[in-house]
Amino acid sequence: MKKAIVIGAGIGGLASAVRLAAKGYFVEVFEANSCPGGKLTQFEINGFRFDAGPSLFTMPELVNELFILAGKTPEDFFKYKRLQKICNYFYEDGTTLTAYANVNEFAEEAAIKTGVNAERVIKHLKKSAYIYRSTAHLFLEKSLHKVESYLSFKTFWSILQLPFLKIFTTMDAFNKKALQNEKMRQLFNRYATYNGSNPYQAPGILNIIPHLEFNKGAYFPIGGMYKITESIYELAKSLGVKFYLNSKVEKIMVENKKAVGIQLNGKKHFADLVVCNMDVVPAYRYLMPDQKQPENILKQERSSSALIFYWGIKKEFPELILHNIFFSNNYQEEFHYLFDKKSIYDDPTVYINITSKEEKSDAPAGMENWFVMINAPYNDGQNWDELIKEARKNILKKLSRILQTNVETLIVCEEILEPRTIESKTQSYKGALYGTSSNNRMAAFFRHPNFSSNIKNLYFCGGSVHPGGGIPLALSSAKIVDSLIKPGNK
Repeated sequence: MKKAIVIGAGIGGLASAVRLAAKGYFVEVFEANSCPGGKLTQFEINGFRFDAGPSLFTMPELVNELFILAGKTPEDFFKYKRLQKICNYFYEDGTTLTAYANVNEFAEEAAIKTGVNAERVIKHLKKSAYIYRSTAHLFLEKSLHKVESYLSFKTFWSILQLPFLKIFTTMDAFNKKALQNEKMRQLFNRYATYNGSNPYQAPGILNIIPHLEFNKGAYFPIGGMYKITESIYELAKSLGVKFYLNSKVEKIMVENKKAVGIQLNGKKHFADLVVCNMDVVPAYRYLMPDQKQPENILKQERSSSALIFYWGIKKEFPELILHNIFFSNNYQEEFHYLFDKKSIYDDPTVYINITSKEEKSDAPAGMENWFVMINAPYNDGQNWDELIKEARKNILKKLSRILQTNVETLIVCEEILEPRTIESKTQSYKGALYGTSSNNRMAAFFRHPNFSSNIKNLYFCGGSVHPGGGIPLALSSAKIVDSLIKPGNK
C-alpha cells in the first residue's frame, strides 16, 4: 500500500485525506493546531458556542460525496437543513428586506421593499445559473493547468461561452445595468466578498455566486458549522487515516525533483506523495525555501481579511435570523478603504451570524450568540489595535441605531479574531481569508495549480489554490487533487 502525507487538517486537507484513503492510500495528516478544521473550528465561552470561521453552508453534495466514496450513507453521519430565509438585509434609510430561498418570493419581496422590477431579479438569478452551468465543469471540477482538461467538448463549450459570461465587465457594472436599482445592486455586489474581492474591480463572472445560495440552496448543518469539520474528521479516522495534531511541519523533503515526505522536530517522515493544505505562500517560503519559488503567484494581490467580534448577547432579537446584513451607506467608499487605503471605513457593512436561531443550545435561554463580522484589509502593518477600537465603536453605533437598542450594554462576553490572529492561527498569509483576490478578470487562471509543475508527487489543496477560498471550493480543490492521483493500491 502506498503512503500519502497531508500537511494541514483544514477542510481541503480533511477531504483530501478521505479521498486518498478511499483510493487505497495509507494517509497521515500533520496539523499544527490542537484540533482539525483550519478556519472552520469552534469554541465556547460562558455557555455560548461559536463557530469560529465560515458561517454559510452551500453545496452540501460535496460533503455527502465523501461519505458515499467511503461506502457510507451520508445522512447517518451528517445532517443539515435547507434555509427558507437566507438572509435579512438592513439599509440605512430604514428599509429591511428578507432574501427568501424561493426565488419568486424573493423577487416579490425585493420589488415591494426596494421598487426593483421583480422580473429583473428573476432574470438576474437565471443569468447566474447560466454562468454556473457554463463554467462549473471547467473552473470548479478541473485543473486549469493540465492540457487534458481542455480536450473535451464540455470544456470547449465552456470556453466558447466566456465572452457571454461578463468576464470583460465588472461585477458592479453588470449588476447596475441588469437590476437598475441601487439597493439590489448593493445586495448583489456583496457576493464579491464571498471570495474576498472588490465588486468594483472583480469581473462580472463572479455573479455565479448568488446561484449557489438561491438556486442550489443555503443550508445549516445540524449542530453548527463545526459539524462539517467533525464529520469529515471522524470519517477519515474510520478509514484508517492517522492524525498528528500539534505537529507543525518544518520542511517538505524533495529529492531528485520529487516530494518524498516531510520533516518536523528533526524527524523525517517518508511518503509516496505529499498534499499540502497550507497556504501556498508560507508553504514555499518556509517549507521549501531552497526550491524554485513561483514569484508571480506568491506576489499576487491578497484577498480581504476579516474582523470578527464574538459576542454573547443577553437578549433575543426577533427581527434577526441566522444570517443578517447591515449595509454601509456608501459601499464603493467602503471598498476603496478596504483595498486602496488598506484600512476600515467608518461606516462598514456589518454581518451578524446567530446560530442560536437554529440551535437553541448555542446560547443560554433568552440570549443569543452573535458572530459579528466586517470586511478588513489583509495585514500590512496597520495599527490594528487602533483600527479594532474604532471599528468596534462604529459597529456598535450602527447596530444600536438600526436596532433601536443600546447593544453594548447587552454584551456579556467577547472574543475577537482579526487579521493578525487569523494569520498566526491558520497560517493564512497576511491574514487574507481567500489567498489571492479575484480583482482581475483572469484571476481564476492565475491561482496556484493543484500540483507542482517542478516537483513530482507534490499536490496542493485548500483556499489559496485553484479553484479558490470558501468551503465548497476547498472541497472542490480536494476533488481535483483526487483526479490527478492514481490509486494507491496498485
